[in-house]
Amino acid sequence: MEYLKEQEGKSVHDYRRVNMANMKSPIKVPGPVIVGAGPSGLAAAACLKQKGIPSLILERANCLASMWQLKTYDRLCLHLPKQFCQLPLMPFPQNFPSYPSKQQFLAYLKAYADHFGIKPALRKTVVSANFDHRCGYWRVKTREGVKKEESEYVCKWLIVATGENAEEVVPQIEGKDEFEGRILHTSSYKSGSVFCGKNVLVVGCGNSGMEVCLDLCNHNARPSLVVRDTVHILPQQMFGKSTFGLSMSLLKWFPVRLVDKFLLLMSHLMLGDTARFGLHRPKIGPLELKNLYGKTPVLDVGTLALIKSGKIKICRGIKQVAQHVVEFVDGKTENFDVIILATGYKSNVPSWLKGTDMFCEKDGFPRKAFPNGWKGKNGLYAVGFTKRGLLGASIDAKRIADDIEHCWKAAKTTYL
Repeated sequence: MEYLKEQEGKSVHDYRRVNMANMKSPIKVPGPVIVGAGPSGLAAAACLKQKGIPSLILERANCLASMWQLKTYDRLCLHLPKQFCQLPLMPFPQNFPSYPSKQQFLAYLKAYADHFGIKPALRKTVVSANFDHRCGYWRVKTREGVKKEESEYVCKWLIVATGENAEEVVPQIEGKDEFEGRILHTSSYKSGSVFCGKNVLVVGCGNSGMEVCLDLCNHNARPSLVVRDTVHILPQQMFGKSTFGLSMSLLKWFPVRLVDKFLLLMSHLMLGDTARFGLHRPKIGPLELKNLYGKTPVLDVGTLALIKSGKIKICRGIKQVAQHVVEFVDGKTENFDVIILATGYKSNVPSWLKGTDMFCEKDGFPRKAFPNGWKGKNGLYAVGFTKRGLLGASIDAKRIADDIEHCWKAAKTTYL
């Protein structure tokens, strides 16, 4: 043991000497480094702090929860009831509605950070992170500001909390450069007020695409929705309770497939046959589909009624665009002023996390590096990547803090 301690000490010394030669000393972080100051990163930091473990959050933006602050539309509310979206150790205020608004959620996150004394290092873009086997530490390099000044942090534990929605997914559309109207991703969409009286094509029929169409209708735009794949649409509430909460209760007693059959039966009774309006359901039930492929069902907040009334048109996939004309795969053509891409996001982890198993699925996250969804090797962790939303991120944060606590206590005992 004494030999190993001596070798580790020499490695750390050599490592620092090499960096001193480059005129830039690394910054030693006693606890974990957390990449990302969104809900996942805040949850991890709070759970660690409760156990007396300090951490450092590195955030590329200039604010907390930049995705929520900068890349969401104005009318956004949480799609699930607040009890399923609150972070560990601090519930939402009692006076908040069941489905808090974007501004209420942001206020909650700020209060959460203040309550636990979490102060992320902002405008710190992580450009690389790799495990140095010589000294047994993670080396995290960041770039900051207009001058792109570089810093390097050294830590025993690295927590990836950049989220599943870090970078916009922009599909390749033939003729897109010839389109004379405006093309934007939902990350740049704020309100339908600027599109009043315009023909707008929304590409993507997930929760965001559906809600953007609803918002456009409310501002007297004329939206059409591109639906390429099958989709499950469920009512947001059943029997006066949230569909999600009801599903979680039923799953305690019944298997997934039986609960799926119940959800589909109730959806048919409450919403009708969605296939009549061009919204065909997958053969796999909504919960099983979510478990297998991470595809979230749409919780209807009023969009379906507008589709039934004809105020929102359903279109097939896009074949090509030219000037203001969009041609669809079924041969139909129509003029549009604006195209809004509700095509989702992907992880950016493979661009900066080095030296791990980079087998990436469609979402761009190295899942083989995290066989349990939250824990990797050499003190590497991930929070918020299990495709279970804020509830999943909270569970991950608690597990990570518990796991690191064992190492933290062991290390303190060793050096006492």
